[in-house]
Amino acid sequence: MKIAQHMAGYTLGGADLLRRAMGKKKPEEMAKQREIFLSGATGLGVDEGIAGYIFDLMEKFAGYGFNKSHSAAYALVSYQTAWLKAHYPSAFMAAVLSSDMDKTDKVVVFIEECRQMKLDIRPPDINRSEFRFTAQPDGSIQYGLGAIKGVGESAIADIVEERRRGGAYASLYDFCRRVDLRKANRRVLEALVKAGALDSLDPNRARHLAELSDALKAAEQHGAMAETGQDDLFGLMDPVPAVAETPRAADLVEPWPEEERLAQEKATLGLYLTGHPIGPYEADIVHFVTSRLGDLDADALKQAGGGRGRHEVRAVVAGLVVELRTKQNKTGKRMAFATLDDRTGRLEVAAFAEACEKYRDYLVKDTLLVVEGHLSYDDFAGQLRLSAERMMSIDEARGLFAKNLTSQWPEAGLGEADWADNLRDLLAPFRGGPCPVRIEYRGKGARSLIELGEAWRVSPGDELLARLQQRMGAEGIRLLYQ
Repeated sequence: MKIAQHMAGYTLGGADLLRRAMGKKKPEEMAKQREIFLSGATGLGVDEGIAGYIFDLMEKFAGYGFNKSHSAAYALVSYQTAWLKAHYPSAFMAAVLSSDMDKTDKVVVFIEECRQMKLDIRPPDINRSEFRFTAQPDGSIQYGLGAIKGVGESAIADIVEERRRGGAYASLYDFCRRVDLRKANRRVLEALVKAGALDSLDPNRARHLAELSDALKAAEQHGAMAETGQDDLFGLMDPVPAVAETPRAADLVEPWPEEERLAQEKATLGLYLTGHPIGPYEADIVHFVTSRLGDLDADALKQAGGGRGRHEVRAVVAGLVVELRTKQNKTGKRMAFATLDDRTGRLEVAAFAEACEKYRDYLVKDTLLVVEGHLSYDDFAGQLRLSAERMMSIDEARGLFAKNLTSQWPEAGLGEADWADNLRDLLAPFRGGPCPVRIEYRGKGARSLIELGEAWRVSPGDELLARLQQRMGAEGIRLLYQ
């Protein structure tokens, strides 16, 4: 701004407009400012060539420039943090996670970084966790209770303080009796259960929720009697029993299936910690995605554009739809923006009017989606974004990218007579797909591959693969990719 004032006669307001134009990096605005700068500079007797050279330097510096003192400070901090990460990895990553534990998108990336560093992330635990993420003596990282949605800091402080004062919690009943239920109310306790923070007491989260009402009633009764001194006067109950008797009805509660357990984790932690819905498909998706989401390099794509205009690359990605929002464009047509999560990272996918209309049935929250389109860096949002051109389900992507589905003929004497009939019956409901079926025969003196006719091409979805593996054995079924 000083250069513009003294060299080209800018006012303070005009110099600020130049600064804004450089920050927004709009070519048309910079062209206008160049004319103003050159005109002002030549009017003050500055050679036009020199003025143009100075303006070019200013424009280049605006791309991303540092003062030397600023660069030196960044270099020192970079060296210090790199040293800490190399020599104290668990402590460093625990601090990094704690610094952004209210930002789910960042926590997802940091946890994947921990996994790549071979650091074990222990789930939240009322008997081990603090408010923040903490490094453990064995090198693992204990999940912070403060990262659980719906659990306030005052409730966590009370839980941790009572644990230090009275020892580890022995059961749900013991936990409810000892904490302040005005801070740790029912909503807080449900969030703790769903996040897995009480798994050390009983891994059956469904049972904890089923007996929560009884545990709260028992705790309230115990608190009322303790306040009046009735339990001490008449000895009606032990004031601090080690373990309360669990109601028999709760013993019959079945644990949640994995899908439900992961869904509740997602609701309370904002991410899948002990597993991920994409897990069973990871061996497949590596064959048809260009990159996992955590490996997408925003800086490289941003720099490829030279800081000007929009640089795009074609990409195929896969992930779970964890967020979905829609809006209308100026012409009234619907657009959709979906956030994909594949456990390694997250990416926003934009489905503009035509794509949104064509693939609206695919845009459903908590579904696995494969998307092909153009990947670019969004300067306004400061993140990568994929403009969708084609969407597929996992099953459709398998059918498109799979080379064939191969089934191994059984060894002699092991049910050869019924094998062909069983295979025919299993394949029949799934005919009409794009994937060829092959039979691999291995005899004592020969080996052969037989490809069935086009009428027996199938859609290699979860149901077909599960049936084949159940009837034919997991080792006898292979889905091969190009």
